Amino acid sequence: MTLEVFLDETPGEIRGVIVRDGRPERLLIQREDDIAAHRLGARSVGRVEAVDSGLSGCFVDLGTGLSGYLPPGKGSSGRVGEALEVQVVAEPRGGKGPTLRRLGAGQGAPRLVAAGPDVRARLAVLAPGVEVQTGLAAIDASIEAEVEALADTVVLPELGLDLAVQRTRALIAVDIDHARLAGRDLAKSRDRANRAGMAQAARLIRLKGWGGLVVIDMVGSGRDGEAHLAAAKAAFGGDPETARQVAYGPVSRFGLVQLSLPWQVAPIEERLNGADGRPSLQTRAIAIVRDLRRALLSDTATPRHTARCCPQEAALAAPLATRLGPRATVIADAAISPGRHRIEEA
Repeated sequence: MTLEVFLDETPGEIRGVIVRDGRPERLLIQREDDIAAHRLGARSVGRVEAVDSGLSGCFVDLGTGLSGYLPPGKGSSGRVGEALEVQVVAEPRGGKGPTLRRLGAGQGAPRLVAAGPDVRARLAVLAPGVEVQTGLAAIDASIEAEVEALADTVVLPELGLDLAVQRTRALIAVDIDHARLAGRDLAKSRDRANRAGMAQAARLIRLKGWGGLVVIDMVGSGRDGEAHLAAAKAAFGGDPETARQVAYGPVSRFGLVQLSLPWQVAPIEERLNGADGRPSLQTRAIAIVRDLRRALLSDTATPRHTARCCPQEAALAAPLATRLGPRATVIADAAISPGRHRIEEA
């Protein structure tokens, strides 16, 4: 097993990438305008602003304009107006605020007490002792990780494996499809595809930053339940951040594996895309700056690299590009469509 760690520090955004055996399995994104009090692990003093009588949880004002939710549990209830010290255990997603854990009593106005770990600190926890690679290699790794994180399928022809991983409002659906390969024992080939499919499903779900209920359609029937469950525990139980919080359900007679993963970070597609499911204006602008930075690192002899893009993207990208130095410029060009840009050498 080989483990590689990359840190892409592009103006406007820092990305951390963990690659295992040549395939990305973690993409951590931190932007300069992110609200520190919403980051995983952040500690704040908040004030209870409403109690959910139906769920017995409460909503907590963190002073950020987006309330956090403190779910019901031992010692988690609060009274309206009460000051609490809380910690973020799940970042905002789907328009909802962060999920919180009560640490104790608080004093004073809502405010941030301590920011959660940044990308570099999280990489050190997830891959302790592994050298962090930067520069051109990190840019390429982050781009590859983004492409995979936004994909729904993985195809491994050598195993006859076609895997689909999709998120709905209710759950994450995984379909492991297997084509019998000529000259191979069907049972052994099927078991190998199931193990590989389960491992790839776990990798993709981690890469995407997803949590919640997961239902996996394995190759075969429920008679292979013990083997299916063992494969699930091997694939999902090795994550140092979530292993203790994974709950496994029974395998159905139709061969469906069920498990529950904790939510922790904002899903990658929500970090990168707008409400229309396409890359947001900010994402597109940072991508321009990343491509400019890549050009500068790849070609140190050319005096200047210029990015031409639409005016809206240029307005955001130009101030960031100035931090790359005098060799990088951004020019607004109304003839270029949004989402398309061109890097030119001068």
